[in-house]
Amino acid sequence: MKAIVISASSDIGTALAKDWSENGWEVFGTYRTYSKAVESLETNFNVRLVHCDLLDKNSIQNACENLVHQCSFWDALIIAPGHLEPIGDFKDLDFDEWEKSIQINLLQQLRILHQLLPYRNLSTKQEPCVLFFAGGGTNNAVLHYSSYTLSKIALIKMCELLDAEIPDTRFVIVGPGVVKTKIHEPTLRLGKRAAGDNYKRTVQRLENNECTDMDDVIKCCTYLITTPCKNVRGRNFSVVSDKWDTRELEQELAADQNMYKLRRHKNT
Repeated sequence: MKAIVISASSDIGTALAKDWSENGWEVFGTYRTYSKAVESLETNFNVRLVHCDLLDKNSIQNACENLVHQCSFWDALIIAPGHLEPIGDFKDLDFDEWEKSIQINLLQQLRILHQLLPYRNLSTKQEPCVLFFAGGGTNNAVLHYSSYTLSKIALIKMCELLDAEIPDTRFVIVGPGVVKTKIHEPTLRLGKRAAGDNYKRTVQRLENNECTDMDDVIKCCTYLITTPCKNVRGRNFSVVSDKWDTRELEQELAADQNMYKLRRHKNT
């Protein structure tokens, strides 16, 4: 199994890369800032990494070319970048910063997919898989995080669209829940004035260890990539709330094509 992890330097990306490498997968990926953690991935886990700045089109182009050269045909493409800022009410934010967040969390992720998609492995029985990460806000209005929330919701719908357009490839998206990672640092730094009630909720979850276990995130992602069940395609899964990797859920998915997809509620 060959896997590419975009943003392998993120906490979730690093955890996935380590686990899969230890289980015999060939793992490739990207980083934005070189660090001891990145060095460890290369040295101790044989993960082959290239630099990629999502706000630089030339950097993306070079990264994709290097990945194709090293990896040839991939079986799994994991797109893991996440950037919460800017945090605050839309009307009060710098629009250029807001637009930059849309680029990082949505558009440049799709640019990478567009460039790497032709190099998916279609020569084996197991269909190639593209896995995105979702966030909150699907069923309610998350205050103060509009660019991040909008991007994640767009990815959920894009996952369904890609599944319909490209039937030879599996597209899935995963909501990991609140995981103890670096992504929460802006919320903690900016405090209640910018983040509102989410600041207190974040502090409580982190201090009380009320977070999704990273092992569960790894297991869920691995299941969605490797399961022979075709009905996971085009859907948004929750690590915390869904009974993934069960026969019961697979039967429910087969019976309901709208399950775990964006839909208008209560049509009349």
